[in-house]
Amino acid sequence: MLYSGQTFLVAGLSRSGLAASEYLLSRGAKVYCFDDVEEGSVAATANALREKGCVILHKEELERRSAECDILVLSPGIPVDHPLPVAFKRAGKRIIGEMELGALNLACPSVAVTGTNGKTTTVTMLEGIFKAAGKKSVACGNIGRPLSSCVKELGEDGLAVIEVSSFQLETLASLRPHVAVVLNIAEDHLNRHYNMENYIYLKSRILKNCTESEYAVLNHDDPVVRGFAEKTKARPVWFSLREPVEGGYLSEGSFCFMGEKLFPVSELPLDGEHNAANALAAICAAKLFGVGNDTIASALKTFRGVAHRLQRIGELDGVTFIDDSKATNVDSAIKAVKSVRGESVLLVGGKDKGYSYEPLFDAVKTSGVVHTVIYGENAFRVLGAALKKGYTAVTLCRPFDVAVRVAFLTAKRGQNLLLSPASASFDSFRNYEERGERFKELLGILTEERRERPAEERLAEE
Repeated sequence: MLYSGQTFLVAGLSRSGLAASEYLLSRGAKVYCFDDVEEGSVAATANALREKGCVILHKEELERRSAECDILVLSPGIPVDHPLPVAFKRAGKRIIGEMELGALNLACPSVAVTGTNGKTTTVTMLEGIFKAAGKKSVACGNIGRPLSSCVKELGEDGLAVIEVSSFQLETLASLRPHVAVVLNIAEDHLNRHYNMENYIYLKSRILKNCTESEYAVLNHDDPVVRGFAEKTKARPVWFSLREPVEGGYLSEGSFCFMGEKLFPVSELPLDGEHNAANALAAICAAKLFGVGNDTIASALKTFRGVAHRLQRIGELDGVTFIDDSKATNVDSAIKAVKSVRGESVLLVGGKDKGYSYEPLFDAVKTSGVVHTVIYGENAFRVLGAALKKGYTAVTLCRPFDVAVRVAFLTAKRGQNLLLSPASASFDSFRNYEERGERFKELLGILTEERRERPAEERLAEE
């Protein structure tokens, strides 16, 4: 791609927008930037980019100045049917994403991981395994560090471990990973992609550039993912929790790959079948890059999970607080309630994403969840699903902070307070990380309030 002599419009000034703008400036491009939010952290980013040479556009001048731009770099947060990309498409102009910028200039091999759930866990596992093997690996993409900001650091001898979301796949055309991993497919982002057919198609795009010299690591237990093998030239390598396959599987309580035993499942620090599946996917990808069994086993045995995914953040009055804010869809929350040990009070709610919440309450009724506190913008939709399934152990409480307090007062000593929202966070927070951090802050506030109570009140409760 020619950078000098062309004008790019970067739409959306989140982490990916900032990285794209900086990368384009470094290549001599003229860069215009726009975000419909013009205060807070976005304003600070815009000011920093202005100082580096970007032209910051305001709403009233966007349409006029867009005509001067050759290529639109679209933030993952902006859908492709938004008026801005539609206008570029009608004008016959190119639309790409920040990850496409990185993919166009990536000189080293890569592993790309997608799926509805487990992406961050699997990518983090892989980064740890590759680093233990002495490889210069970097976890990037949807996990936090934009791909374009890592290209120079990776060079030709690095190994990019890329988390890829369906939003990023809308504008990604050039990525050709040596190993592409598809973990699972479940309902998610239907408010963005409209139906499951579109969502499934986008997930399959991670394989579209793969040739006979690349590999597709696919979940044999997921019928949709299993069907992806027929749509790619890449050589399929399977992983399964249910049966021996040509790839990774469980046998006699141990993780195995192509007939070789690696280590017992009981030595993986994370609970839940979903984490065993994530580990199998990571084992397959690592083995395809030539990593030895001992190195893989050592890295996975010391893996402690990722922030905001079934993370035990503390205890108060015998109640264990578990932050699973990363559970932004029903399937992820179902996995949480099935894997958490003991009884729990569940916190559910947030921004609606267009799917049904009824399967969650089917799972809740057979789990250790003893009560559910429902909050957020979608509270009445979630409540309706609970009642339709005959689940009545619920409290509806719209504000997040109050809901956490109510859930804590509901929980008894020895139980868990599990935040696993099954919803996006955008009704009250910028992202799931901010929601998880607020949950942690509220634990601190409740702890401090307990310390300040008169001693006789504390003793009376005990």
